[in-house]
Amino acid sequence: MNILLVSAEVAPFAKAGGLADMTGSLPIEWFKYGQNPIVVMPKYGFIDTYKYNIKPLDITLIVQMGYWNEYARLWEGRLPNSEVPIYLIEHNLYYDRNGIYGDPNEYYDNDRRFIFFSKATLEVAKALNFSPDVIHSHDYHTAFTLAFLKSFYRYDPLFSGTAGVYTIHNLAYQGKFNPERAMLFSGFGMEQFYPGSYFEMYGSVNAMKTGLMFADKITTVSPTYAKEIRYPYYSEGLQDILNLRGSDLIGILNGVYYDEWNPENDKEIYVNYSKNSLHLKKYNKLHLLKEFGLDENDNLDLPIIGMVSRLTEQKGIDILMVKLEEYLKNENFRFLLLGSGESKYVDYFNYLKWKYPKLALINIGYQNSLSHKIYASSDFLLVPSRFEPCGLTQMYALKYGTIPIVRMTGGLADTVKEYNFDNADGWGFLFWQYNADDMAFAIRRALSVYENQPHWDLIRENSMRCNFSSTQTALEYLKVFRWAIEKVRGV
Repeated sequence: MNILLVSAEVAPFAKAGGLADMTGSLPIEWFKYGQNPIVVMPKYGFIDTYKYNIKPLDITLIVQMGYWNEYARLWEGRLPNSEVPIYLIEHNLYYDRNGIYGDPNEYYDNDRRFIFFSKATLEVAKALNFSPDVIHSHDYHTAFTLAFLKSFYRYDPLFSGTAGVYTIHNLAYQGKFNPERAMLFSGFGMEQFYPGSYFEMYGSVNAMKTGLMFADKITTVSPTYAKEIRYPYYSEGLQDILNLRGSDLIGILNGVYYDEWNPENDKEIYVNYSKNSLHLKKYNKLHLLKEFGLDENDNLDLPIIGMVSRLTEQKGIDILMVKLEEYLKNENFRFLLLGSGESKYVDYFNYLKWKYPKLALINIGYQNSLSHKIYASSDFLLVPSRFEPCGLTQMYALKYGTIPIVRMTGGLADTVKEYNFDNADGWGFLFWQYNADDMAFAIRRALSVYENQPHWDLIRENSMRCNFSSTQTALEYLKVFRWAIEKVRGV
């Protein structure tokens, strides 16, 4: 089938989180199974077109915005190590910036940027004469693609049988816009904005709701999150809409692209290893500690708890701050962080780095190479999220024999099983209540297994046997696409 995937971020070109990893790997898997996918994203100013061999086409897109036309240039490349084409929409006024969504705060014109992108995507298909069986859009940034598909483009022969599938990666980011701006840019006009309309939520245009209402099928990124978001605590105010569309809501667990995330052939780490050569994992740990300036006089045998995360309230940073300094003061473990986010959290971790330079190894920002090294070098990975739609970090960690300590929510609950000392079953440590004491108890249980043989080797071997491949994820999406097409075409 012809699949048009549209996303605001796609790895490795532009990445803010797990969304990019999935949109960068799923089309490659679909192509392996004989499908015909293309990917569409904005051409951000920071994308290295030379490095990725992305070249301009002699195609100008004409995109109607409100009562005027705007123009964009189309670029073409390939997803790395594949034949899957990716098309980048160049509009320098909107996308020639350092950030994807903001730098550091949300851009004031995200309504206009992403409404333009959503409509331009359909013009890309027209310019290429690509008739999609399915348009697969992701999160609020591309929600209006489905609104346009079902309205302005519904009678275009190119889209007459096209189904729309909408994937929720994180309900917390909904795209709440001023209706007078958003309805003008979209071309729908204020006459289609009224209480209860597909666009309206609490007096604002809500792009997430728009995607949910216009989609033929809706997916989210783990089975547990699909259940959780139907209740107020997790739904971010959208529980009524999600329950209304409940028969079309399906949870599909995100997967890992093991061609990139595998310690046996990872080119980013210091020493390759497998579950049959676990002793080599320690070399990665020692190399990374030395890279951070430590030497043999600094007790290099301390366990390392790593964290690769956005620094936001969602990620459980508040409960971590209650306990972390106490652990460092007592030298229970080293804490290794790679992340960026809200300034209050950045300030806290920089304070720890200053006060405990040998124990708090803090790197603010994001470096793909360093993230690989952290998974390979850490003994444990901490993910204390208040909610977590899926999470990929714990799945990466498992493949590298790095034991996850996680809160039992969303995809964390679907991928981590508590280790049982009696029968050596399981591969991680969980806590359910969102509080610092429950988290601390899970950390204590985890530390009790460190270098405690035979359990230390057994739990790491268990973790490395886990298979959360994106191949299985891709096959599940193909099932949903077929259901969506059947719904549209009545076959």
